Amino acid sequence: MQVLIPTSLRSYTRDSYVAAEGATLDAVLAALDRQYPGIRFRMIDEQERMRAHMRFFVNGQQVRDLAHPLRPDDALAIVQALSGG
Repeated sequence: MQVLIPTSLRSYTRDSYVAAEGATLDAVLAALDRQYPGIRFRMIDEQERMRAHMRFFVNGQQVRDLAHPLRPDDALAIVQALSGG
């Protein structure tokens, strides 16, 4: 599947779009981590929870569960929330 990588994580991938496979969101993130070591930790914390500033969208719909099933033709967008003042 095609995965949109946020600017803040492109130091790992060097590309804005990469390909990854997996039957669940967690499996896709694990596949990304095999290709780009360390990237998963920037999105998922030590307790296996999505970091508060990260958002995941499958075909435009926000997903909040790492066990969310995915199909090979899905599009995954990883978005990092911005903050500041």
